This record gives sequence, structure tokens and C-alpha cells, in this order.
Amino acid sequence: MSTLTPIPGGVCAPKGFKAAGICCGIRSNKTKNDLSLIVSDVPCSAAAVYTQNKVKGAPITVTKKNIADGKAQAVVCNSGNANTCNADGIEIAEKMCQIAAEATGLKADDFVIGSTGVIGQPLPIQPIADGMPKLAAALSYDGSDNAAWGIMTTDTVKKEYGVSFTVGGKTCSMGAIAKGSGMIHPNMATMLAFITTDAAISPAMLQKALSEDIVDTFNMVSVDGDTSTNDTVAILANGMAGNEEITSTGADYDAFVEALHYITVSLSRGIAGDGEGATKLLECRVTGAPDKQTARIVAKSVITSSLFKAAMFGEDANWGRVLCAIGYAPADFDINKVAVSLSSEKGEIAVCKDGSGVEFSEEKAAEILSAKEIVISVTLGEGTSEAVAWGCDLTYDYVKINGDYRT
Repeated sequence: MSTLTPIPGGVCAPKGFKAAGICCGIRSNKTKNDLSLIVSDVPCSAAAVYTQNKVKGAPITVTKKNIADGKAQAVVCNSGNANTCNADGIEIAEKMCQIAAEATGLKADDFVIGSTGVIGQPLPIQPIADGMPKLAAALSYDGSDNAAWGIMTTDTVKKEYGVSFTVGGKTCSMGAIAKGSGMIHPNMATMLAFITTDAAISPAMLQKALSEDIVDTFNMVSVDGDTSTNDTVAILANGMAGNEEITSTGADYDAFVEALHYITVSLSRGIAGDGEGATKLLECRVTGAPDKQTARIVAKSVITSSLFKAAMFGEDANWGRVLCAIGYAPADFDINKVAVSLSSEKGEIAVCKDGSGVEFSEEKAAEILSAKEIVISVTLGEGTSEAVAWGCDLTYDYVKINGDYRT
């Protein structure tokens, strides 16, 4: 029986984590938070996964080096500038860690570092240096909210979640904040997610849990088909819940994985639903696939179809676009066995069976598609494997936002 219980507090929900966020002046908007800090009271096991883009932001290089020993104690992150494709990028990222270390009494290699925003513009270090003492002084056991705002770019809502769970008879907590709205596509995205937990788990098992989980969570999110340069998901585990350290698979590891999956699914849905210009969260559920990989491929193919996404914005049950996207998915299955239905809180309607259309009420379909969350159910009829992918509709505002992103 699951022991998961949603809790408030974000990255400060687990014991021993403080956070803060301030406006230090990196962004052109001088009223928005643009610098965030998360600090554990004690050293942590650390793990991370990164973008698959060949172009990688300097913070990724520095983070990989800093947590090569499986340890970290803090996170520092700025928004407004990605610190990517800059000749001095690594130097600036290292300076950020050093400045944060001096303000917190830690070491520079204790930090996971993230940057997000415009690519190809030098990141000024002076605003960060000037703001860091204020940021460190603002650290609080209830500071997750300010930290969450500090890592956002075009996001319109915070992505902040927490959950309690039981490991070895001990109550543990896990919390997270994330940013992500555009340049989002499977194989990670322009997404930064920072997860904290007070569960005790070895670095190796922490990395295993995270690496295996993202295949069916973050890598199943797509907003616009663009894979970013800076995306990072990092997790810190400080062990302050007092459970016996998880060093192998088993019941305790399974409980930890269940909690992690709850957090990452919540973040994935939050990121997809807040896609740039989006008005709807789209969830494609594929069942009856011959294998897991086929299910994933088909679900992602549907969720990334620009034509289908545009139809969802227009609340048009143009099911042919779903079948088209399924048909060009690079996987082996019989299209003549495929069935498709659309559903929301307003009801469900079948639109395709055995690879062909079925009669349905356009008025009922339009009502179903007027909801904020739409589920596209696809049955392949060739097995028992399944997968879920998340995306959003494609709107006029997406073009407006990205047409003048730098200005």
C-alpha cells in the first residue's frame, strides 16, 4: 500500500534544506527574482542527468565536475542568461560557485550550478557577486517559494511539489522546484529541476533511480520539439530522516523510487501544461503496445505533432492528425489495429477504430476539447506495454513569445 502523501514546502519540505531567491539585476526586468540558492545543513549524496544536445551550457560542465564524487551540499542558479556558447562560460560558472561558497561557508565544489535564459550572451558576474551576500542572508527553511520564482524565465506558474513517504519505518520527505516552458523536447529540455530529500541513499543508487526514472517522465515531455542546451535535473539526499542508507535494490529502494516518480511526474505535467503560450495540457496514453519502447515512441510522436497541437488549440477533433503522427512514428506495428479516443473532465469520445474513422458528434467533441486538460488515448492492440507523454497546444502566443524572446 502506498504511503505517499503530498506536502507543501517544495525543496524545503525535507529536513535540513534552506532556500532563497532574490532579484540581483541579471534580467532586463529588474523586479523579477533571477538568482536562487538551495543549501543543505549537511553534505548530501548527489546525482544528475543532463541534456542530450551536443551544445551544452557551461554550468553542466562545472556541475559534472563538482559531483563526480557523488557528493554536493547546495545549488546555485540564475535565470535571464543561459551562460552557453560563451568563451568565458566555464570561468564564470566556476566564479559563481566560488562566490556562493564564500557567502555560505561551503566549498566551491559543493555546488550544483544552473543557468537559464538567453543563449550566446555573456553572463555578467558582477550582479551575482553583489547580490550573493543578500541571497545567502535570506536562506530560510521556508524559502522554496522565492527560489522557485528565481529560476523561471517565460514560465507563468511555479513548479513546486513535495511528498512524504516511508522508508524502513522512517518518515522521509522529498521536494522539488523546476522551470521549463519553451525549448522543451524529449531527451531532456530547457528545463532545470532541483529535487531534495532527507532520505539516506548512496550516490550510486540515487543515480540509478534518477537515470531510470527520467525515461518515462522528463523524457516524455515535449512543448515545441527543441531540445535545449542547459537542461539539468539534479537531486540531493542529505539522510537527515534517519533511515538506514539505501545501498541496494529492495523494498526501501522501491519506496524511494515511488516517491521520486510522484515528484517527476508532477514536474513533467507542470512543465507541459505551462508551455509557452499554452492553453491546454495534452496527455497521450498509449496502451496495447508490443513493447515499452514502441509505446514511448508512439506517445511522443502524437504529442510532438505541430498539426495536432494546433488542432487542440482550435478545439477541433481532427483525429486524422493523430493517426498521421502515429503512422510516421519509427516503430513496427499494424496501423489497422489502432483505436483513438479523446477525453477530458467533460467526457470521452471515440474517433477512430481499426485504423479508420467512426461517426461521432462534432459538438460533443468540441465540448470535450474545451477543457484545460485533454487525454488522447491510443490503443495499438498488439500487446500489454504502455507509456504516457505530455505536451501542450500550439498557439499564436508561442510565436509571439519566441519572436521577440531577446527583446
